[in-house]
Amino acid sequence: MPATFDHTIIAAKDRGESARFHRELLELSQAPSWGPFTNIQFTDGVLLQFAEPPVEIQMQHYAFLLDDELFDRAYQRLCERGIEHWADPQMRRSDEINTEHGGRGVYFKDPAGHAIELITRPYL
Repeated sequence: MPATFDHTIIAAKDRGESARFHRELLELSQAPSWGPFTNIQFTDGVLLQFAEPPVEIQMQHYAFLLDDELFDRAYQRLCERGIEHWADPQMRRSDEINTEHGGRGVYFKDPAGHAIELITRPYL
């Protein structure tokens, strides 16, 4: 069996809030949760596990590849919720999306302050 990605733990200030934010934005399924984790799951089985570590959270970057229709819905939700967003990772082009790499992309921060990127085409 080739290697595949199974799960990652994302540090959160409020694991329920962060899981709900990502689940609603990306239209993912809630998954069974256990111990210190609140889980959501992609259709391919990959888990995002949100936990509240007893340390200061350092910003991480997470990028999600979406089809054009889901990107449109997710971007609409960002705008409706008044979530600040940018076309670039340097956060200079506010309230825009980019059209790089043959697709579209947008950057914003999740409830824990992580840098989130949504793209419609992979970089490679």
